[in-house]
Amino acid sequence: MRTVLRDTWIVFLHGTRIALRQKAGIAFGVLQPLLYLVLFGPLFATIGTWETLVPGLLVQVALLSAGMAGFGVVFDVRSGVLERLRVTPAPRVSLLLGRVLSSSLTLLIQSVTLVAVGYGFGLRARPFGVLAALALMTLLGVGLAALSNAIALNLAPELFAPVVSTAVVPLILLSGAFLPMSMAPGWLDALSRVTPFRHVLEAVRDLFAGRYLTWTVAAGVAVALLLSAVCVTAGTRVFSRDAA
Repeated sequence: MRTVLRDTWIVFLHGTRIALRQKAGIAFGVLQPLLYLVLFGPLFATIGTWETLVPGLLVQVALLSAGMAGFGVVFDVRSGVLERLRVTPAPRVSLLLGRVLSSSLTLLIQSVTLVAVGYGFGLRARPFGVLAALALMTLLGVGLAALSNAIALNLAPELFAPVVSTAVVPLILLSGAFLPMSMAPGWLDALSRVTPFRHVLEAVRDLFAGRYLTWTVAAGVAVALLLSAVCVTAGTRVFSRDAA
C-alpha cells in the first residue's frame, strides 16, 4: 500500500507540473462554459436562476476537461513515454491514479474559476454548498478521467478526439446542463435518467440551493462514487492488460 501511495504521488506531481506549465490548456478547457456563462447566462437569468445554470456549466466543464484527459495517454503512447513507464516497478494502479488525480486537480481549478465568475454575474449560492459541490465534481472528475484514459488505450490514437468529442455533446445535453430535464418530453426525460451525469447535476443544484440532506444529494454522491470505482477499476485493468 505504501508503494502504491508513493508512486501515485510521484505520477501525480509529474502530471500536475506539466499541466500547470500549460496554462493555456487549463484556460481553454473552461473557455466554452465561460462563454455560455457570459453570453447565455444573462438571458437564462430571465427565466431561471444562476444557481440552476452554474451547476450545469460545471458538469459541462467536467465532460470537456476530465472527459478529454485521455489525450495525455495518446501523446505518451506516440512518444514512447508510456512504454518506458510500464517497465518500471510502479504498480499499474499508480500509473493510472496519478494521472487521474492530476486531471481532477485541473478540473477543480477550472470549476473554481467558473464559480468565481458566476458570483460576479449574480450567483448567490452559500459557501458550504459550493464547497460540497466542488468536492462532488472532483469525485466525478476522477471517474471521467479514468474512463477517458481507458478509452484512449482502446482506440487508435487518431480516433480518440473525434469519438470522445462526439459523445460529450449528447451527454451534456442529456444531463440537463442548460435546462432541467424535468421540462423535457417523457421519452427524453427517461433517457437522461440512464446517464449518471443528470443525477450528479441535480445533486449539485440542490447543494447550490442550500439543500444538503436530500435524497437527490445522496443519489448524486452514490452515483459519483460508483462511477469512479467502476472506471478506476476498468482503467487499471486496461493498463495492466496492455502492459502484458
